[in-house]
Amino acid sequence: MKIIGYAIILIIAGIGTWSIATYNRLIKLKNLCQEAWSGIDVQLKRRANLIPNLLETVKGYMKHERELFEKVTSARAMALGASSIDERQGAETLLSSGLRGLFAVAENYPELKANENFLRLQQELSSIEDQIQLARRYYNGTVRDLNTAIEMFPSSIIAGMFGFTKKPFFELEDRSQRSVPKVSF
Repeated sequence: MKIIGYAIILIIAGIGTWSIATYNRLIKLKNLCQEAWSGIDVQLKRRANLIPNLLETVKGYMKHERELFEKVTSARAMALGASSIDERQGAETLLSSGLRGLFAVAENYPELKANENFLRLQQELSSIEDQIQLARRYYNGTVRDLNTAIEMFPSSIIAGMFGFTKKPFFELEDRSQRSVPKVSF
């Protein structure tokens, strides 16, 4: 009788230990996702802060491209004001599209392409785009790990009990924007 009692106690202790370990793993994965999103957010803000300088440099050369400036400025404001990952993805897609248009139009202005400030801003933007890509990759990896843990049995039991939910991946909506913007001189 005592052996059965000890066995039951050991089973309960094992289940309790497993539950605590699983819960702590889910918390760790959730925090890694939040940290990864913060990394993306920092890079996106760096890019957004660079855009006004880029626009001011370009405005002096492009007198007739007002609509393009307004599109980029509006997309930047949407990106900065986005409150969810889905909103941010949409705004960043518009912003990337506007920047591509800006650089495409800049090709028609040889004196702008030779401007040292413009070249420096282009290089900085290209560097930031690389950092954004790395941050997205890290974020999506942490989201994958969290989502897998939430969905897999038996950790899905603990995830359901404590309200853990899947996180969305940060993906570009427009397939043409999956590459780093081309910066040509």
